[in-house]
Amino acid sequence: MERHKTCSFFGHRKIEETEKLKIHLQSVIINLIENENVKIFLFGSRSEFNSLCHNIVTKLKKSYPSIQRRAYTCQSETCTLEKERAYWEKIYLNFQKRPVTLLGVEEEIEHKTKYEAGRASYVERNQAMINNSDFCVFYYNKNYVPPTKTNSGTKIAYEYAMRKKKKVINLFK
Repeated sequence: MERHKTCSFFGHRKIEETEKLKIHLQSVIINLIENENVKIFLFGSRSEFNSLCHNIVTKLKKSYPSIQRRAYTCQSETCTLEKERAYWEKIYLNFQKRPVTLLGVEEEIEHKTKYEAGRASYVERNQAMINNSDFCVFYYNKNYVPPTKTNSGTKIAYEYAMRKKKKVINLFK
């Protein structure tokens, strides 16, 4: 029996979310599920691309109920287990007086340095995700310069995935 494969997602915090990108991303994910035996999808956070990927994988769970979403969290990042999501969304609605949609997953994996690492803990978290992935789907623009003028986390992850010889799919065109 072939083992289930894993895919992680990485992209810039801000992206141009077009209908063409959504359709292309969905077709890539469906191909991974149907033709590459990917059943586990890994998510970080803090990027529009990550949120887009999570939304598409969540919608695809209706057609592919065996797929799993796992969140790798580091400092100041949260998610909720799918079985508890409705409960917590109701709590937030009562508290904030507006609907709040939480990131729902089947499993949260707290990175080992979640509570002790500094600002760059996401770099180590991303490397752990890449190490645990067969496929890495990116939205990486090599000309992107972050507003903070630091290295792009997506660039660091992309270069790491290439060094690790992972199967990389870059959706930036």
